[in-house]
Amino acid sequence: MKALVFHEPGRAAWERVADPDIHDSQDVVVRVETTTVCGTDLHILSGDVPDVEPGTVLGHEAVGEVVEAGRDVRTVRPGDRVLISCITACGRCRYCREVSYGQCRGGGGWILGHHIDGTQAEYVRVPFADHSLHLLQGGIDSQDAILFADVFPTGYEVGVLNGQVRPGDTVVVVGAGPVGLAAIATARLYSPDRVVAVDLTSERLEAAGRFGADAKVLASDEPEQLVDDLTHGLGADVTIEAVGAPETFEMCTRMVRPGGHVANVGVHGKPAALHLEDLWIKDLTIRMGLVDTSSTPMLLSMLAAGRLPTSSMVTHVFELGAIEEAYEVFAGAAETGALKIAVKGEQVYRANRSSLVTTVGGGSRLG
Repeated sequence: MKALVFHEPGRAAWERVADPDIHDSQDVVVRVETTTVCGTDLHILSGDVPDVEPGTVLGHEAVGEVVEAGRDVRTVRPGDRVLISCITACGRCRYCREVSYGQCRGGGGWILGHHIDGTQAEYVRVPFADHSLHLLQGGIDSQDAILFADVFPTGYEVGVLNGQVRPGDTVVVVGAGPVGLAAIATARLYSPDRVVAVDLTSERLEAAGRFGADAKVLASDEPEQLVDDLTHGLGADVTIEAVGAPETFEMCTRMVRPGGHVANVGVHGKPAALHLEDLWIKDLTIRMGLVDTSSTPMLLSMLAAGRLPTSSMVTHVFELGAIEEAYEVFAGAAETGALKIAVKGEQVYRANRSSLVTTVGGGSRLG
């Protein structure tokens, strides 16, 4: 088969590799229907995740069809259409029993595209299938479903739940990329008084409005002053950092009120200062961590019921063989307008061509 293989920081290539096999009786092999590129993949290519070994197939999100299953797999079988979670769970260790799947110590956690070969390939082996796959209803489009492998659970769990959003809150989301948009959409489920979106680009702020932001402000237009004005000097109840940069994390700690919550969602490749000389007196709660994906079944149910916005998040669609170009488009989001990219297997891509209207390079942009 062919897959996107990481070789060293700054270099990955679409090349032929060995087909995946069943290694353990709880494994399955999935034919990839749709995968995507994540900001974490860009961090790996930038050298910010040094434990990714050269030769690893990248990617940790996919929708596909089970083609082979180990003898102890009970919940799925060949022919089933599934969502592959970005988090793999053994189901037995202390952390899995506490529903903290991201911290799995039994061989799971974030391993796809990290410690083992990932999903940016024609086929992928998924360990612990009974705890790491979700059956998809036939009517759910893969382009919507792919957002629930990582983006929506992360925005909801690490942003909204860790931030303890409550009715009447002022919530500020810094970074209107895919995870920030998911945090905005799922924060609305808790009836906040207002959600404020902060970003570098007006295009992403427009998207934030479609996902439920009440106020939008460019990072260059004094967002801290806007929050101060909106809250009469008190500060936001919850700030959600969805960028992964020292300056945005520090901005979030400045904008939150005394007794408020800061939820750090972004993946940081550089140290960020924690200004205890200013923060010690504010009685803040700062939360961060890896998503557990324990909310995925609930979020998929809400997707099936039409309760969550998804369609406008995927802006570009590529064939799997053009994934290197997909990376370029995603990495150059300021110029390309990319939010989330769907990368589809050849048959799925060609079947969906009729719904695509504007060609962008080797891929297609949705109208």
